[in-house]
Amino acid sequence: MACLYLVPSFLGIDEYDSVFPAVNRVVIFDIKTFIVEDIRTARRFLKKIKYPHDFEEVNFLILNEHSKDVKTEDYLKDIIEGKDVALMSDAGMPCIADPGSIIVAAAHNKNIEVNPLIGPSSLFLALAGSGFNGQSFCFHGYLPIKPFERVSKIKSLESQSSKLNQTQIFIEAPYRNNSLIKDILSTCNLNTYLCIAIDINSPQQYIKTKTIKCWKDINIDFNKRPAVFIIYAL
Repeated sequence: MACLYLVPSFLGIDEYDSVFPAVNRVVIFDIKTFIVEDIRTARRFLKKIKYPHDFEEVNFLILNEHSKDVKTEDYLKDIIEGKDVALMSDAGMPCIADPGSIIVAAAHNKNIEVNPLIGPSSLFLALAGSGFNGQSFCFHGYLPIKPFERVSKIKSLESQSSKLNQTQIFIEAPYRNNSLIKDILSTCNLNTYLCIAIDINSPQQYIKTKTIKCWKDINIDFNKRPAVFIIYAL
């Protein structure tokens, strides 16, 4: 039977030739069915890695946060018929803080081989760059949007970090970065550590770990920049 490949795309890098694994290129060049979040983004990625086929020959299947009543059999049909399929992320690794896990679960249920290819994940790069506990950590996705609920969640994460000696990781829509940071700084204890990882792998990359006390002395404006936030409480 054919295989479901999980294809990561790079974060903040335009020159793919110098960093894209050759083994990934070999696999992708033989595939003509792609499960993607956005067709334009997927085509742009494929062009950058010099994908050899005309896009008129390629089948793009949309799967993103707006997808409703997803029928997994529609996405796995080509695999069952003997054709490899690639599940791609807009940025980073598929299925980690990213759509696609429902397809992977369905593939396992049908005994379809799943093969994740080599590539970056902003979460693990941020964790590695934070200096925090990498043996015990928890990713929480997006925090609540409503201010009261978000503050309550931040307090809970700080408490959990202290009690369990556990690193707490979360993300936010880029246009809400500044309001989230404001809530973190006004909620957490002064000796709690916060790592902010911005624009990972881009020329504008910014990864800094400081106590809440130190962050309060810095003029912060990370509006509309992709970010990962990490809390570690002593």
